[in-house]
Amino acid sequence: MSQHPQNKMGTMPVGKLLISMSLPAMFSMLIQALYNVVDSIYVAQIGEDALTAVSLAFPVQNFLIAVSVGTCIGLNSLISRRLGERREHEASLAATHGVLIALVEWVGFLIFGLFFCRIFFQAFTDNPTVIQMGIDYTSIVTIFSFGCFVEITLEKTLQATGNMIYPMLFQLTGAITNIILDPIFIFGWFGLPAMGVKGAAIATVGGQILSMFFAIYIIVRKEHAVQIHFKGFRFSGQIVKDIFAVGFPSIIMQSISSVMIMVLNNILIVFSQAAVAVLGVYFKLQSFIFMPVFGLGHGSMPIMGYNFGARNKKRLVHTLKLSSTISLCIMIVGLLIFQFGAKYLLMMFNASEEMMEIGISALRTISLCFPAAALGISFSNFFQAIGEGKNSLLISVLRQLFILLPAAWLISRIGTLNQVWLAFPIAEVFALIVSILLLKLTYKSKIHDMEYLATEEE
Repeated sequence: MSQHPQNKMGTMPVGKLLISMSLPAMFSMLIQALYNVVDSIYVAQIGEDALTAVSLAFPVQNFLIAVSVGTCIGLNSLISRRLGERREHEASLAATHGVLIALVEWVGFLIFGLFFCRIFFQAFTDNPTVIQMGIDYTSIVTIFSFGCFVEITLEKTLQATGNMIYPMLFQLTGAITNIILDPIFIFGWFGLPAMGVKGAAIATVGGQILSMFFAIYIIVRKEHAVQIHFKGFRFSGQIVKDIFAVGFPSIIMQSISSVMIMVLNNILIVFSQAAVAVLGVYFKLQSFIFMPVFGLGHGSMPIMGYNFGARNKKRLVHTLKLSSTISLCIMIVGLLIFQFGAKYLLMMFNASEEMMEIGISALRTISLCFPAAALGISFSNFFQAIGEGKNSLLISVLRQLFILLPAAWLISRIGTLNQVWLAFPIAEVFALIVSILLLKLTYKSKIHDMEYLATEEE
């Protein structure tokens, strides 16, 4: 019997396997972080109204990505577990269902883009210029979001089989196309009309659609451990349920960050507008530290899911320990950069004197949470990989909503602005304690008595 490519997840040395699967994802996510910063710089040059419009559109874009990525985390988890159980046909069925779910989700955003954009922006502002720019940008991004939904689905499907190179190339195609097209469409280069924020939106969906076509070509023309085919397709409610058992908590986890940022902005604006600017700068800067850790998670989840399905306790635990250790090392480097380089990081954003004064203290205080965050993210990936997405959801909601926001609000009432930033490390440490307790309970119920069966079956 010929061996499928995904069998390396049950045989290749864990360290080598984790690095080979994580590096492409880490690299592509760093490119994504770079794109987010460059995109903001381009839009800011149009004017303050344009920046305001795109900022107000952020929750819609964030939710769109949250629905797509969250669903596909569930899909990834299910496919990798089925492959580990040697149920290849069911893994392929899951992948086919994933594409159909993606198209259904896109229709929801298509309807929003066609009928609800104006209502959304009028709820935030009465500035007609901002409203119109917001409608121009958001309608294009939502109506043509099918590229984003389909590409992410195919990307996560291949990642579940252990193939990390093509998903990296898909992401790079989208991000680099976007970066190239942004100034061309926004400012009207090469004889094109200057389209402003509408041009930024066209550049965004253009990159997504090109990336989608590339992904479809690879799926159709290359050999993979799973096959997507609609001939003789029969819908399975159970497969959809299995996908969303992990996917729905992931969607919520991906969505709550925008709620957190909006509430924090309301708390900080009482002190100073510069404090809100500092928070925005922090989230841009921290993505360069967190993105490699998330990329490592993308590499570790299929390995853990496969070996959980294969009942290979040793490799499952080894992957968790190794990914946690590497994440911790990355975050410690990030902590040192923020502690000793805060001033230079803020200078990149032309920080005013007031922003510099607030920002240095903020970056140094918030970054104290990085080591605890490293372990929390690793444990969350583990829960998702073995189908316990509800544990990841609980940790994320605790961290970002139920601890961070009340702590920030309370400190803002009784303390100084510099003390408000302590809410971040407080929330992260508390969430880590809860995640350790959940890890112990999950290990005892699902992992402790697991037998190693892979040798007999191979």
